Amino acid sequence: MRIGHGFDAHRFMTGDHIFLGGVKIAHYFAVEAHSDGDVILHALCDALLGAAGLGDIGDHFPPTDPQYKDMDSRQFVRRVYQLLQTQWRIANVDITLVAQMPRIKAYKAQMKENIAEDLNLASSLVNIKATTTENMGYLGREEGIAAYAVALLLPVS
Repeated sequence: MRIGHGFDAHRFMTGDHIFLGGVKIAHYFAVEAHSDGDVILHALCDALLGAAGLGDIGDHFPPTDPQYKDMDSRQFVRRVYQLLQTQWRIANVDITLVAQMPRIKAYKAQMKENIAEDLNLASSLVNIKATTTENMGYLGREEGIAAYAVALLLPVS
């Protein structure tokens, strides 16, 4: 088995929504990003790529490449899955959002379904949780948003 860890963070900017786990959420900020800036999905891609020894999201979807401008990050997840599926089976993924706001309880089920669908997994193999930093640091001051992800891969046999 192989374990991968991913992390992503984006700075907030003026706006009216953010994307998390493939869900568009009304918010009093947007994120600065080349793509849609979905920190949950970006961290997930890095965890999966890391576990498979395939580099990171920037290697596969460079932020300097105009074709990825404003891209839906679910497309990144689907492409990463395609890279993995011949050699690896995803056992499970576990994701932690770190942010003061927004609260994601109302959106977690849809996020899990999106990720499960994109990775061809049962939703029971996808876990999403959230925490705050108790108003400490750049995340606590609501300057940005971050996510961690862990993925376990098993060889296809």
